[in-house]
Amino acid sequence: MSKLRIAIQKSGRLNEDSLAILKECGISIDNGKDQLKANASNFPLEVFYLRNGDIPQYLKDGVVDIAIIGENVLIEKGQDIAIAERLGFSKCKVSLAIPKNQKYTGLSYFNDKRIATSYPNTIQNYLDQKGIKSQLHIINGSVEIAPNIGLADGICDIVSSGSTLFKNNLKEVEVLLTSEAVLAVSAKISAENQQLLNKLQFRIQSVLKGRNSKYVLLNAPNDKLEQIIAVLPGMKSPTVLPLAVSGWSSVHSVIPKSQFWEIIDELKEKGAESILVCPIEKMVL
Repeated sequence: MSKLRIAIQKSGRLNEDSLAILKECGISIDNGKDQLKANASNFPLEVFYLRNGDIPQYLKDGVVDIAIIGENVLIEKGQDIAIAERLGFSKCKVSLAIPKNQKYTGLSYFNDKRIATSYPNTIQNYLDQKGIKSQLHIINGSVEIAPNIGLADGICDIVSSGSTLFKNNLKEVEVLLTSEAVLAVSAKISAENQQLLNKLQFRIQSVLKGRNSKYVLLNAPNDKLEQIIAVLPGMKSPTVLPLAVSGWSSVHSVIPKSQFWEIIDELKEKGAESILVCPIEKMVL
């Protein structure tokens, strides 16, 4: 029986988030300590634990069919690799940073300057587009230390919270791109494994829709029902049920997490009462 081969990061936050979404998709992985490969017990899936920077080549070669990987790594090493799904977690930026005590007057600051980076293709493309001439020092590892030891005048690296920059007396001055985890697909995936991917992607989409939505139940006076319903986006239309108390109805709907408080405030203004909000585990449409 064919198995869908997926690559995920060997360790770190992206590894944890990748395993979490697979678990929410109902997939149980037989993990052993320090395993480089593992099988799912209830889905035809084989998991490869790889270094993040190696994953694009595995996709290009068809060694794995799909991967959960940071979009920033694809931009650096695999721009021709297709993205099947944006996953919304492990968000970060690729940014330029300089020492805090340096005055920054614009991108021209980097003309004839030395930039330490683990993303040479990304930064070179960016500088070329902007007409900036800089000298790149390629470093695999702790890029942030380079200005402190006199190796570079600035750095180009991923930024999440910004705490690492702060600890190394650096400040972010330019954002090249924003990134999140994506589901990437090899061009060499077989037709049989594409069918398995479709099933997995359906599960992932259901999980993501659940994560990004809230289930809302509220009580509404019937004379204000139409106004309240107009506020609710819902999937198709909200469910309306009569309450035991005359003149009142119970309204059930789904609202986007990103608009949650704005919608709740408007519902209250329109006369909604006893608003109950519940998380949604999965949303199958």
